[in-house]
Amino acid sequence: MRTKQVGWSENVARFHFRKNLKRIVSELYVRDNCHPFKASLLIWVQLPLWIFISFALRNMSLAASDALAVSAAPDLSVGGVLWFPDLTLPDSTWIMPLSLGLINLLIVEMFALQRIELSKFQKYVTYMIRGFSVLMVPIAATVPSSMALYWLTSSCVGLGQNLLLRSPSLRTLCQIPKMKSDSDTPYRDLSVGFLAKYFPRK
Repeated sequence: MRTKQVGWSENVARFHFRKNLKRIVSELYVRDNCHPFKASLLIWVQLPLWIFISFALRNMSLAASDALAVSAAPDLSVGGVLWFPDLTLPDSTWIMPLSLGLINLLIVEMFALQRIELSKFQKYVTYMIRGFSVLMVPIAATVPSSMALYWLTSSCVGLGQNLLLRSPSLRTLCQIPKMKSDSDTPYRDLSVGFLAKYFPRK
């Protein structure tokens, strides 16, 4: 309507539309205190920490030239349990690498099975993370068990966190505002959605 009133061309109209849309979205960010950077801030803290700890475990497992790493290597060589008694060697049974891949894929699928419709960008990111989860399996099978154990533990904590934060009781206890997409029976919805997606009835 505004384009017809002032006689704008299509390009000029698109420019003003995007400009105003950007302004409105920025006002919403300020009003609701929900800038996207805040949502991703935790990732930018966790990712470097995950990388540094992984490299530290690798250096200690390989007994690098650092004196502290050399002193820690004997403890790691006898610090394992069950099928991985030596944390300096890769897991030859592939139990930890496969478990790592499955848990990471489960976390991704939990996100993909949400009621809300994913945007095209979110779908691309989901596929990329799926691929990365599969790629982590052979990588975890070649690194020292100490790294694979850390990665597996970290993924298990992430899975537990995702499940806990879906609990209506916990969300009420923590005073997390309820969204339209939230369900009163999240765990049942997850299991039903998972079965419907991967084991459809004929």
